[in-house]
Amino acid sequence: MVKVFVDGQEGTTGLQINEYLEKRDDLEILMIEPEERKNPVRRSDFLNSADLVFLCLPDAASREAVSLVTNSNTRIIDASTAYRTDDSWVYGMPELNSEQRDRIRNAARVSNPGCHATGFVLSMNPLVQQGIVPKDYPAVCYSLTGYSGGGKKLIYTFENKALSGINSPKHYALQLHHKHLPEMQHRTGLFYPPVFMPIVGNYYRGMVTSISLLPRLLNKTVTVSDVKDIFLEYYQNEPFVKIMASDETCLENGFLNAEACNGTNRLEIFVYGNDSQIVVMARFDNLGKGACGAAIQNMNVMLGTEETLGLTR
Repeated sequence: MVKVFVDGQEGTTGLQINEYLEKRDDLEILMIEPEERKNPVRRSDFLNSADLVFLCLPDAASREAVSLVTNSNTRIIDASTAYRTDDSWVYGMPELNSEQRDRIRNAARVSNPGCHATGFVLSMNPLVQQGIVPKDYPAVCYSLTGYSGGGKKLIYTFENKALSGINSPKHYALQLHHKHLPEMQHRTGLFYPPVFMPIVGNYYRGMVTSISLLPRLLNKTVTVSDVKDIFLEYYQNEPFVKIMASDETCLENGFLNAEACNGTNRLEIFVYGNDSQIVVMARFDNLGKGACGAAIQNMNVMLGTEETLGLTR
C-alpha cells in the first residue's frame, strides 16, 4: 500500500487534501503528531518514510522540506509557488499539452499549479500554442476568488465581518506583482507577464478568471465560435475540462455564478463576445481544480491509478 504524508496538514490546503485521502482505501496516510509538526528531525522521519509527500507549506518551508528528503524513492507534490517556474520540476497540469501527463507520471518532483494561474493557463495556453495569440500580446486577466484561497488569516477576516466591515469584493495586489505572475507567463510562453487583477469576494470558495481578446491584435481573425472550437479540440479528451455553450443557458438570470463548480475538480471554459471583443472565462473551485483536487489528480497520475479516482467531475 502506498504511504502518503501531508507536510502542512493543519493549513487550509493540507486539511482539504487529507479529506480526500481519508476516503481512499488504497493509501496509508502517515500523520505526524501535532506537537512535532515543526520539528525538522521528526518531519524528516515522516518525509523519508513516505512513498509520496504533499507539501502544503509557505515557499521557504517547502524548500526546507525538500532539503530534508534523502530517500530517493520519496516523490513530492509541492503546493507552494517555490518550484512552479523551476524546469527541474514537472509542472502539475496534465492538460497543458499532449506530453505533460507522461511527464507527471514519471516525475519524482511535481509543482502543483496556483489557483489563479490554473484558470489563466488553461484559457490562454491553447491560443498561444495554436498561433492565434501572439507571444507579445498585451494580456489582461481579472480573477475573482472566494476568500478561502487566502488561508486561515483571510478566512478569519471575512468570517468576522463585525470586526472587518467587509461586504463588497476587494481588489488586491495593486502593485501588479502577484506571486502567480511568473507562473502565468512562463507556462503560456508569453514574452511579457499579463496585467493581472485579482479580486477576493465575500464568499468562501469558487473562482472565475477572465481574459480579454481583441481580434485586431491577434495573428489571425477569429470569432467567438472559432475560439470555442479551438478549446473543444484541445481539451476533447480531458476528463475535468468542459467547454460550455456560448449563450444564456449557462447563466443565472444573466449572471455567471462563480460557485457553480464548488466541490468538484471540474473546470469550465466559457467564450463570449462579438466581432471586435472576446472574453474567455474559466470557472472552477479554487480549493478543487485550483489547489487540492489538482494535487489529488497529480497523485493519481503519478501512482498510475485512474486519474479521476476520488474526484468529482
